[in-house]
Amino acid sequence: MKKLIYTMVLCVGSLILASCGDFLEEYSNDKVYASSCEDLNEVLIGNGYLKNDVNNQVIIINSSGAHYWPYLHLMDDDAEEYLTGKTDLNAYQASVAAMRNFYIWAKEPWKKINGDDLYDWDWKRLYQCISYLNVINAYVDEFPNDPEEDQRRVRGEAQFLRAFCYYMLVNLYAAPYVKETADEDLGVPLKITEYIEDKYYSRDAIGVVYKQIVKDLKDACENLKGITQPTIYRVNEKAAHTLLSRVYLYMGEWELALAECEKIIELGCPLTDLNGANISAEGGPYFYTKTTPEMFFTQGSTSWYPLFENQASAVAQRYRVSDELIGLYSKYEEAEDLRLNAFMASSKIDNGLYCVRKGAVGGYVEIFDACIIRGAEVYLNKAEAEAMLDKSEAINTLKTFMKHRYTRDKLPAIDHLQGEELVKFIREERRRELCFEGHRWFDLRRYAVSPKYPEKRSISHRIYSPSAMSREQGIYDGTYILKPYGEDNAWMLPIPDYEIEFDQGAMVDNPVREDRKKE
Repeated sequence: MKKLIYTMVLCVGSLILASCGDFLEEYSNDKVYASSCEDLNEVLIGNGYLKNDVNNQVIIINSSGAHYWPYLHLMDDDAEEYLTGKTDLNAYQASVAAMRNFYIWAKEPWKKINGDDLYDWDWKRLYQCISYLNVINAYVDEFPNDPEEDQRRVRGEAQFLRAFCYYMLVNLYAAPYVKETADEDLGVPLKITEYIEDKYYSRDAIGVVYKQIVKDLKDACENLKGITQPTIYRVNEKAAHTLLSRVYLYMGEWELALAECEKIIELGCPLTDLNGANISAEGGPYFYTKTTPEMFFTQGSTSWYPLFENQASAVAQRYRVSDELIGLYSKYEEAEDLRLNAFMASSKIDNGLYCVRKGAVGGYVEIFDACIIRGAEVYLNKAEAEAMLDKSEAINTLKTFMKHRYTRDKLPAIDHLQGEELVKFIREERRRELCFEGHRWFDLRRYAVSPKYPEKRSISHRIYSPSAMSREQGIYDGTYILKPYGEDNAWMLPIPDYEIEFDQGAMVDNPVREDRKKE
């Protein structure tokens, strides 16, 4: 017998279907008839996973087909604005036009450089995905005659994807997790039921949201156990354990994070060996491909190319890798880090500058930086957890990882490191390895509130005006400074205006950002 499933694409991302709202009128006839888990699988593919049909040539932010959270690459300390002469900052292709207000942590980040409003599609699309995933989770048990493995797979994928959506929401729009205050700090609205509720939603506590993320990921790990997926574009058991280990690190639950990492290594956690691999960011073979052994899962869009475009054109209106990050690859005189050539390409306009090239670009994209989960993170998560627990195994974990990233006989000397110095080295190594994969901004936030070895830092971003001559570096136009976490409200994105207006006072915004001035 067919089951009629109302898929509830909920009102403007707010998790509510108001009886008189335009959004209800638009979606009230949106139905899915499911007669098997395979039908739910189709819903999962079409509406549960992040879509990858965005134009990878030009940054798109103001449409339903926008890139997913491209600003995440620009708010931290790994990117710098790069303009040259005769740049038209209002051109369709100009990344800076849409992204500068994120880059300078402006009071109103969702505005273009010319003052035009931008629409926050990320909040809306994440909650739309959640609405479908809630339905799938609710109905997967309605087909007991389907193969048990099919039920487990669909349920496990839906649980992982819902956890990922809430992980992104709570880390973009709320404060980092602090155990002592997590039950009071405002998170994001949490809804895990599939039925319509005629009410306005407020923000649930960060602790409540994290508790649900952990539950979903633990359930996903169990349901995906032993299931082999056909591609890296479908989530698997290793990816679920990896994200769970990451979430535990965010929570300061180091024993639990370590346990998850050990499970993954037992399952098999390969690393790409850069020694003799001939991997080159200048034109390939690239570090990331769909057959890279250490790649567990990827989904969504990729912003590397449009943000860090590397054309020989005389006009540049984009971003480059920060000098500070580039310097980290040569920090240790005795070491020979192979990642600079594997991850970065020299600018075709100025070969003293670098752009990101971890994977193929243009029409050949196979890995999507909106979500990358891979084996390298497992070793870094494991080393961090061990170091925080004062376990000597952290050194060996690091060595196992580093021998795949440095020339074998030229590794940094780390045997003498312990305590806070060891943790600082691991954080540096994490930055070198996981740059431009959506980690750095979230890492800086969690380091600032870490219950052990907290580390706060400010960030400086320079801006430029176009110069008169083609190929000439833009004219320096000032510096914006983000103060350390706890002294500046811009470490969280504002809740979308449309959400606050719809909820008529039930939804509380984050503290107002300062009207930032350049120095």
